[in-house]
Amino acid sequence: MTATAEYWRPLPNGQVACDLCPIGCRLRPGQDAPCGSRANRQGTMVLLSYGQVVSAAVDPMEKKPLYHFHPGRDILSVAAAGCNLHCRFCQNWTISQRHESPARQTTPEALVTAALQAGSVGIAYTYSEPLVWFEFVRDTAVLARRSGLKNVLVTNGFLNREPLAELLPVIDAANIDLKSMEDRFYRRICKARLEPVLDAIGQFHAAGVHLELTNLLIPGHNDADEQIRALVEFTAGLDAEIPLHFSAYFPAWKMDAPPTPTSTLLRALEIARSRLAWVYLGNAAVNEGRDTVCPDCGEVLIKRAGFRAVSRLEGRPVCPGCGRKVPVVLG
Repeated sequence: MTATAEYWRPLPNGQVACDLCPIGCRLRPGQDAPCGSRANRQGTMVLLSYGQVVSAAVDPMEKKPLYHFHPGRDILSVAAAGCNLHCRFCQNWTISQRHESPARQTTPEALVTAALQAGSVGIAYTYSEPLVWFEFVRDTAVLARRSGLKNVLVTNGFLNREPLAELLPVIDAANIDLKSMEDRFYRRICKARLEPVLDAIGQFHAAGVHLELTNLLIPGHNDADEQIRALVEFTAGLDAEIPLHFSAYFPAWKMDAPPTPTSTLLRALEIARSRLAWVYLGNAAVNEGRDTVCPDCGEVLIKRAGFRAVSRLEGRPVCPGCGRKVPVVLG
């Protein structure tokens, strides 16, 4: 369906200004936004992807990755085409950048029904960038919350404060991809800026949304020790209990740097554990940084094999070994 967008302003000569994300696109009549989700049609900002699903699957929560939110549960995961960033290393570029996958029309009601029928704990808006799918995500999340389902975002966090403030009351958990602590990296590699992402992370945390962060380590671009330390210090400064995931990179789309060495992942794990309680490694065949281990007594709290998890928390977010409170949402 074609619907009128929110968070935009008319400009002279039939142009429109988008106020959804910090890029602030100005579109001529007939022009589509680079994110692929909005367009100027006769001086009105319209939605190109409302209800247009290009990918849907029931995934383990650990695949998001969310290791401290309903571990071991499955969640219906959906995506629309498009993204407001243009990261040269994008792993899902066929739907985020090229918009090549065919879409099928759905409704918020249909997605909620599908999640309930699948026995899903909720709905995850993921794979591409859900924040540019703002209106549909919000409408679906409201209905999902009323039906007892959880709402999860897997996002780049690049949204203006006002729309994010509208969305956060119906969001239960988020994994935000913090790509680097250098603005130069965001501008050069992602065609974006760092500061709005840091602001959004603080906004998520202040709103009480369960928050985890992911950093994709790209050799020669954001994997130096000082870059890793800066990211760890930011996370610890916000809350040392936030789970941080380091993920291995593989060449994709326009980036041909070599894959992340295992040694880089292990070095990042060591650096991060000096300041953070919960650090994980992903997208690599390593045993370290896989399980949830109590930082006080060493008790294995959640055992993982691939994307499957078995919890030993016995229905309470408390370490059975020493009684330490564990920031894990159960249910």
